[in-house]
Amino acid sequence: MPYRSAVSDYEFIYDQVVPLAPVAETSRFAEATDDMVSAILSEGGKLCDEIMAPLQRAGDLTPARLENGVVRTSPGFAEGFKAIAEGGWVGISASPDHGGMGLPLAVSTAINDMMAGANIALHLCPLLSQGQIEALEHHASADLQDMYLPRLISGEWTGTMNLTEPHAGSDVGALSTKADPNGDGTFAITGQKIFITWGEHDAADNICHLVLARLPDAVPGPKGISLFLVPKFIPNADGSLGERNDLRCVSLEHKLGIHGSPTAVMEYSGAKGWLVGEEHNGLACMFTMMNNARLGVGMQGIGVAEAAYQHALAYAMDRKQGKSIVPGGTGTIIDHADVRRMLMHMKADIFAARCIGAATAVAIDMDTATGDKAWKARAALLTPIAKSFGSDVGCETADTGIQIHGGMGFVEETAAAQYLRDVRITPIYEGTNSIQAMDLVGRKMMDGGEAAFALMDELEADIEAAKEKHPVMANALWSALATLRETTEWVAKQDLNDRFAGAVPYQRAFARVLGGVFHLRAALSGDATRINLARFYMSMLLPDHTSLCTQAKTGAEILYTLEVDDFAA
Repeated sequence: MPYRSAVSDYEFIYDQVVPLAPVAETSRFAEATDDMVSAILSEGGKLCDEIMAPLQRAGDLTPARLENGVVRTSPGFAEGFKAIAEGGWVGISASPDHGGMGLPLAVSTAINDMMAGANIALHLCPLLSQGQIEALEHHASADLQDMYLPRLISGEWTGTMNLTEPHAGSDVGALSTKADPNGDGTFAITGQKIFITWGEHDAADNICHLVLARLPDAVPGPKGISLFLVPKFIPNADGSLGERNDLRCVSLEHKLGIHGSPTAVMEYSGAKGWLVGEEHNGLACMFTMMNNARLGVGMQGIGVAEAAYQHALAYAMDRKQGKSIVPGGTGTIIDHADVRRMLMHMKADIFAARCIGAATAVAIDMDTATGDKAWKARAALLTPIAKSFGSDVGCETADTGIQIHGGMGFVEETAAAQYLRDVRITPIYEGTNSIQAMDLVGRKMMDGGEAAFALMDELEADIEAAKEKHPVMANALWSALATLRETTEWVAKQDLNDRFAGAVPYQRAFARVLGGVFHLRAALSGDATRINLARFYMSMLLPDHTSLCTQAKTGAEILYTLEVDDFAA
């Protein structure tokens, strides 16, 4: 079925729910007027609907393949990326100093959501380039910036992120890739990296790898890691491509989904690389790229959820099965109460997750524009929630989409299963959702919960202001927020392992309450559809927070009552 990008939803969100106006009022983003943002969203939506979405199924059925050391991308993908590049979509938020549009992250976040819904496998290519652009803007030397940024922003070259090694997984500090000085300011990079998204392909002239490696004098662990820029082809002084670097894709991973996205095992055999940032500070440099990439992954989950919802809705409005007991019904399965429940659950969760992602992007933009520490803390607090809730909603919504299709959803020809297979990676990469939750209750609570309580104070004011128009929904949220506040106070006082034991349910509870407030803001618009969807959320989904907060306060002791051998019993 045709995919329709969520342009109108974002126009509503940035006007009524998570206002973009404060961002546009800063001198940094003064050009992001309502008309400008609306035009960008509309043009981005056309790209997604007309060019990217028609390629989505081909990417699944005809995966990228490795032939004689060359990766051939899925049919139409190279042309699809060319359209993305030529439209300037890679550099939406990149600095104008090197050819970017310089627009707020909130705008590129909306575009990333829509691109992922259209074709997540293809979208991963520009997403990785955007992350590399940001890392280079913050940490690379002027010479590296002048050489690489214009070409990454234009899409002439693409970027990757090389962290994971076969023995290390999420423990990046255990990596063993070496960087030996060449004596001329460059380094010889030797090692193997796995899970490298778009690590090799035929869609661009050059591929630029950001690689974490250790210098000879490096200390063990995370503090001994440096970051290097290692291109596939070494550029000449004028930017033309010179000799091939000593690196190669040795295999492609055979994955559950995103088949159109080549996930490479990369081998470096003394490949020439350039230091990015300071020696032994590579992880901090890479985290510049990873933090916004985490928001991007959350938006991927939301985008695929949107596509899965549209697919399921079209099926529900067409499929005739059973007798409708609804007077004047359609005669299709959308008349059935439980199908309605599933569809409303999908729609309500997508909106909640989308607003959380938008709020995170706005916080990042306000931090960028003002340097205000409160905005920095807000962005840091919301990022793990946005990543986790967005990707969880992606998986849950895609799974529900299969259920709505019934037995036909288990048959590949209906394409309902592809959404679940594609989106299932999002709770895993860029830091698993468990790691996000531990970050939330650990590092993000080092202030004793100050940033969390500041956000809750604002949410409380929103709820109070809505009591006159929507007293039932406001009162339900008031109670939920009080429970979340009390749980946060408990979490902030515990030792780390007790926090970690309940981190995932705590993170989900926070998202549930945030989603409720955003639905309440939407209901204040007076739109009947928004009001009814908010009522559904408060009645059917918000109550989850009670059990989630109970789980969050259980502590770690119960988890260690079984001996290791007992797990096999």
